[in-house]
Amino acid sequence: MHRTKVLDSFPAGDPYGSWPAEEYAARCRERGQGATVVMDLDRDAFLVVALDTDGA
Repeated sequence: MHRTKVLDSFPAGDPYGSWPAEEYAARCRERGQGATVVMDLDRDAFLVVALDTDGA
């Protein structure tokens, strides 16, 4: 079973779209934490999630 850790959430209605989420994910990756951006349609938000590096 995979668990996803949400690092931060950004509203999809933001005038800049996914840019704030992408910039936050890039900062996480610069610090060595695997992160990516996904769209949560139910919450109408961009989520920055930690990548599963366990291999589990």
